[in-house]
Amino acid sequence: MGDIAVTTTPKPAMRPARPEFSSGPCAKRPGWTPENLRAAVLGRSHRSKLGKARLKEAIDRTRQVLEVPDDYLIGIVPGSDTGAVEMAMWSMLGPRPVQLLAFESFGKDWVTDVTKQLKLPAEVLEAPYGQLPDLSKVRPDADLVFTWNGTTSGVRVPNADFISADREGVVICDATSAAFAQDLDWAKLDVVTFSWQKALGGEAAHGILILGPRAVARLESYAPAWPLPKLFRMTKGGKLNAEIFEGSTINTPSMLAVEDAVDALKWAASIGGLPEMKRRADANLAALAAWVQRTPWAAFLAEDPATISNTSVCLKIIDPRVSGLSDAAQQDFIKKLAGALEKEAVAYDIAGYRDAPAGLRIWCGATVEVSDVEALTPWLDWAFETAVADLQAA
Repeated sequence: MGDIAVTTTPKPAMRPARPEFSSGPCAKRPGWTPENLRAAVLGRSHRSKLGKARLKEAIDRTRQVLEVPDDYLIGIVPGSDTGAVEMAMWSMLGPRPVQLLAFESFGKDWVTDVTKQLKLPAEVLEAPYGQLPDLSKVRPDADLVFTWNGTTSGVRVPNADFISADREGVVICDATSAAFAQDLDWAKLDVVTFSWQKALGGEAAHGILILGPRAVARLESYAPAWPLPKLFRMTKGGKLNAEIFEGSTINTPSMLAVEDAVDALKWAASIGGLPEMKRRADANLAALAAWVQRTPWAAFLAEDPATISNTSVCLKIIDPRVSGLSDAAQQDFIKKLAGALEKEAVAYDIAGYRDAPAGLRIWCGATVEVSDVEALTPWLDWAFETAVADLQAA
């Protein structure tokens, strides 16, 4: 990255109090300090009475804040959201036709796993970044794997109306940047996954796997033809291993990360639970949308306003001085723009995902304050003009 050219655009007077706008791991909850973790069960077995109680508390608080139905099971699993999705796919897919929605990077990863690793003849419903696939093609007789909110595209499904209430297949929903920010239609979802590092601002490496009654029935009635690694096994003797969903994890979890998740869930409950978390994310998106509306050089990557994410908000640059450049040159421009903001300690890690079109990705989940989003926007203008001046001077 070259030196940033001098520009006549003045630096804004106000700065965000917290510059953490990364889309994962995301900003910690307001008021967080390491002291909040002093009750962590450290130096003890996670299978001790105390350790299992702490894991169970994380599960119970998740149910409370996320408003998970009583007949759905919640487990803490290894490998972050990816591990949770993989467990579901490797354990459940096979007996029925499979459909996958692919409209961003992680959805495309699930396509690769199903078609190349499990070698199942799946139907892939694709769409380019910024769009959703044709949801009318989703079949009730097929198993479905999809991301509710495309973390790398800033596109979300507006609702679950495309899923039949009388479906025969199992629906596996990767909800990692939708959980705690958007309305999940539990009656339409049989498997829901997410990670603490997204909307809770928690630590990475742990996934949450939520199973509805139809998912449990699939696990107990179907044995995959392929071998399952130990980390993926959810049944014993053909029956669900219920202990996994009561705090007995398959492998050793970080009790420090568990304590951090408990702290975030306590905070979420204290501010008003799921309704307030959704309101905060919506307010952050609204602040960014107001800026986009008055800004000639930026636009949402999502083409349909009903599909714009309120968490991983992705922006594209429409100024012809930049949009007319080659893909590589556009990516270099974004690096300079994001680098200028990081150098000023105004915004960290807001360049778009590496596989996505050149642009910005700004986390607007509930752990971010709307005042910080509002303070960020004039800095975005400053960084853009600074990077353009650098481009023209080259």
